[in-house]
Amino acid sequence: MPARLILNADDFGLTRGINRAIAELAAAGALTSATLMANGAAFDDAVAIAHAHPQLGVGCHIVLVDGVPVSPPESIPSLLGPDRKSFRPTLRSFLSALFTGRIRAEEIEREAIAQIKKLHAAGIAVTHIDTHKHAHLFPAVARPLLRAAEQCGIQAIRDPFEPTWSLALHQGDAKRRAAIRLLSALRPRWHAIHARRILTTNGTVAVSATGTLNPQTLARILAALPDSGTYELCCHPGYNDADLDRITTRLRAHREIELNALIAEVPRLRANPASPELIHFGNL
Repeated sequence: MPARLILNADDFGLTRGINRAIAELAAAGALTSATLMANGAAFDDAVAIAHAHPQLGVGCHIVLVDGVPVSPPESIPSLLGPDRKSFRPTLRSFLSALFTGRIRAEEIEREAIAQIKKLHAAGIAVTHIDTHKHAHLFPAVARPLLRAAEQCGIQAIRDPFEPTWSLALHQGDAKRRAAIRLLSALRPRWHAIHARRILTTNGTVAVSATGTLNPQTLARILAALPDSGTYELCCHPGYNDADLDRITTRLRAHREIELNALIAEVPRLRANPASPELIHFGNL
């Protein structure tokens, strides 16, 4: 099969500035997909943008860390942080609870279903699911998420593992690359869980470049794409505005750099006769 590429923006619905960037990229043909946060502060604005750009595939960016649940808090107590109202504030604290058996799989499934159903209720035809901070790398999270996807009729999920050819480009800092390589050991177990149950890609590129995805880095990634296979490029475009100042995120000024990188490089990709077909998860 000829190469195919999904250009997906995470954090849709987090702020109006992120939504505006996604709308501009969709209109410019520089983005094919975005994952919407059901608990995002700018959810309604994101829904309006999604309806205005039907060519944009919209998935559910399931949040289990650093946010507020869609479910009643009393129905998912094992997912809550110290305030008993919101999720644990960091991935590290979430994983600590996960690996010590303090998080209940059925509560992950319950909250994921609630988030997906909120998108459905807003008229969004959900193309796929992924997770905030790639939490579904871990089988204990992936299993209940797959059950939630099946119950909600979702047919695709992000493969959260970066392929070896992309890691070989040495994007981002060495510490992040080393962590990604270490986590790649989970890939066989992950694929065994999802095999024949739900569609996915051959991997996600630019995970190691998160926070450093400038035009030069993006150009190198696009130039290195294999001649066959289906890949997702994960990005986080947005505007660094007052709304973002009120959000806990390590990606601030760099969101505009990613926005400008996509505006500069994706049209060049489209102009190349040998470029991959640009699709969204609904086309898998």
